Amino acid sequence: MSGRPCSWLFRVTLAAAALLRPEQRALPLAVRPAARSRFPVPGFLGALKMEMTEMTGVSLKRGSLAVEDNDSLTPAEEAKRQKVSEGWLTKGQDGIENNSPPSCENVPGLPEVVSAGKSKRNSDAQLQEEEEEEEDGLSEEGEEEEEAESFADMMKHGLTELDVGITKFVSSHQGFSGILKERYSDFVVHEIGKDGRISHLDDLSIPVDEEDPSEDLFTVLTAEEKQRLEELQLFKNKETSVAIEVVEDTKEKRTVIHQAIKSLFPGLETKTEDREGKKYIVAYHAAGKKALASKYVNPRKHSWPKSRGSYCHFVLYKENKDTMDAINVLSKYLRVKPNIFSYMGTKDKRAITVQEIAVLKITAQRLAHLNKCLMNFKLGNFSYQKNPLKLGELQGNHFTVVLRNITGTDNQVEQAMNSLKEIGFINYYGMQRFGTTAVPTYQVGRAILQNSWAEVMDLILKPRSGAEKGYLVKCREEWAKTKDPAAALRKLPVKRCVEGQLLRGLSKYGMKNIVSAFGIIPRNNRLMYIHSYQSYVWNNMVSKRIEEYGLTPVPGDLVLKGATATYIEEEDVNNYSIHDVVMPLPGFDVIYPKHKISDAYREMLTADNLDIDNMRHKIRDYSLSGAYRKIIIRPQNVSWEVVAYDDPKIPLFNTDVDNLEGKPPPVFASEGKYRALKMDFSLPPSTYATMAIREVLKMDTSIKNQTQLNTTWLR
Repeated sequence: MSGRPCSWLFRVTLAAAALLRPEQRALPLAVRPAARSRFPVPGFLGALKMEMTEMTGVSLKRGSLAVEDNDSLTPAEEAKRQKVSEGWLTKGQDGIENNSPPSCENVPGLPEVVSAGKSKRNSDAQLQEEEEEEEDGLSEEGEEEEEAESFADMMKHGLTELDVGITKFVSSHQGFSGILKERYSDFVVHEIGKDGRISHLDDLSIPVDEEDPSEDLFTVLTAEEKQRLEELQLFKNKETSVAIEVVEDTKEKRTVIHQAIKSLFPGLETKTEDREGKKYIVAYHAAGKKALASKYVNPRKHSWPKSRGSYCHFVLYKENKDTMDAINVLSKYLRVKPNIFSYMGTKDKRAITVQEIAVLKITAQRLAHLNKCLMNFKLGNFSYQKNPLKLGELQGNHFTVVLRNITGTDNQVEQAMNSLKEIGFINYYGMQRFGTTAVPTYQVGRAILQNSWAEVMDLILKPRSGAEKGYLVKCREEWAKTKDPAAALRKLPVKRCVEGQLLRGLSKYGMKNIVSAFGIIPRNNRLMYIHSYQSYVWNNMVSKRIEEYGLTPVPGDLVLKGATATYIEEEDVNNYSIHDVVMPLPGFDVIYPKHKISDAYREMLTADNLDIDNMRHKIRDYSLSGAYRKIIIRPQNVSWEVVAYDDPKIPLFNTDVDNLEGKPPPVFASEGKYRALKMDFSLPPSTYATMAIREVLKMDTSIKNQTQLNTTWLR
């Protein structure tokens, strides 16, 4: 086929782009031409009219789904959260959408490794230099070495929902297809704070504060002067000071220059000097290099008014950036450490998200100035508070989702959405929990729990089929051939990933100390493996529970009274609904149901050579206390409408920024070439919007299933 693809194929290719790796999605989805894709796929993940396929009791619909959820909580967040929450109950559990340990393969479902000021220390100077070179973007070899294998062939080794225990639906309506994220702006997330208020960006004004410096602070220094000052601040040159001539010398002008340097370049002091009849402001380091402590410095404590709260809270609106990436960008522009920022939960990249952020001793004025510098960011709703934000304090997230080009009738849509509103969906862990390559993360987690460290090493490093970059394939091949960690590590231009970190650990500690080598991987990433195994067990058990007993409570089920799990007795069954029932993630601090599902837990763990009665590990980090999770989640604030449209590129609702700019809301015709389902709903933390959408569409959300079904249909 030559020229522009036909309209359905063009939309299919756009949907496919949502599942490509970030380097393959350089252009926005709505304008990315099909020819830019590396994969010779005529079209998949489209809104195709396909028949229902029955597969081992699972209803699968041939169609498209390319979805991302946007409440990402790390294990550290959940350590700060109560064990019991509305969505599920956590103790040492993470509930992020993209929560597979970061691999060198930057494919959907695997988060990138982002440092928040807590990078792993390494005494090996050469490895440190390699990391610094990598951070500076100097290691780019291997980027163009990928083979042009079709995406469908690459993903044939991936997981399906069936592989991870996702097999049941709660509703009886007939499924239909639709495209999610034809544009990333079709998926918008607004954080719900601890007070139940939904975060919106609706005010860009700066709080009035007489102690704020004048606006001249941001313009008094030239670009060249700022560059010299930054190099001085970061010890990037041999200069011990930078002198700035005061043109049009007045006391007021000198004061502004002093304030600008101290505010914009923390760590520098200033003084005024006379040189040959001219006034100069001289910037210098008040302390030695050791005082800098790192690439960035903390804000100056003595420059902050005592009457003002120490933290500036603001609402961050961002497009196509995850939370940690956004904070790293903000900290770079503000020249501060990323760890002075705090937030209640992380949000994923491929969406528009709105959330509250707090930062230590940075003025609203400085933050607002970033609105002039940054693309795809907007900061507003500023206020000064005494305290930072705490991880896990949010009540959840409100989603606005558009499914384009739907095939369902109005009656089908009505049935599906009413079921979602009244019954809800099974609270499965979504596919992102388990990775996207041929080695599922739960297999690594199982090996850790079994204390099978040689298997852990093998699963992470061995050659595998599926979506792999060329340099990673070569790294694995080198490892399989030589078992030399240093030689395999040299094949990796990107070393701050699980494979690179493990190889670095093996180089440092030797092949006989895999436990210590594995320990070089950041703790949160190591725990993701065992949490993936817990999630795998939970998904399978909840499917068995629903198959065995349906959607009604039965004697022996578990419910929560406060933070304590108790059994439903026969005489109390009518006092509970299915929305009260919880099931445990396996661990040493949980109880199991008193019916057939208890035996199923025991059988599954026994088959995996694990003792359900002894979930403590000799390495404390890997001891599983367990937790409880509700089996059915009923979304709140559910609303929907079906709209007709002709142009697939037009937005179908206004964002907060659109409203701030006074853009009128879109007007829809009574008829159009396409139909879209716009849905709004709120979910508690650590639940997966993908699973809610799965229940509406009745579709397998795995990449593997979507590519295989659509490729088969196209043959």
